[in-house]
Amino acid sequence: MVLGTLSMTAYLPMPAQAQDQNSTAAVNVDTAGVGLHGYDPVAYFTVKQPTLGKAMYTHSFEGATYRFASKENLEKFKANPAMYAPQFGGFCAMGVVLEKKLDGDPQAWRVVDNKLYLNVNKDIQKKWLEDVPGNIAKAGKTWPEIKNKAPKDL
Repeated sequence: MVLGTLSMTAYLPMPAQAQDQNSTAAVNVDTAGVGLHGYDPVAYFTVKQPTLGKAMYTHSFEGATYRFASKENLEKFKANPAMYAPQFGGFCAMGVVLEKKLDGDPQAWRVVDNKLYLNVNKDIQKKWLEDVPGNIAKAGKTWPEIKNKAPKDL
């Protein structure tokens, strides 16, 4: 069951929103343009846990620079970046359901059907996990409408 928008918004912490409230970018990056807070997107699939990447192994994709823990992971990403890059530009998947662009926490993650999803925190992730297929479907419909809007405008 997904909570209604008003009751769900009460769970969303305000500081956890995307770093730049004015950015209309469809990808969640820090001020240096790094996605996933510097975590290696491939590691979620290979070692099945968040792993910090290294600045010596980087690759840019769709407006974000991703870091990798190893050259092997970098090469895997280069071969198929769309497979490994986080869904919804690395914004919180539950936030997208609620028509918000919230910062994705690399520690609140889940791989579903070979796609990486982040949530703003583990409490919100619990709500998202209550109806993963429904939430993915709703977020998939909402994302095209909000992806190029600034978080402050949502």
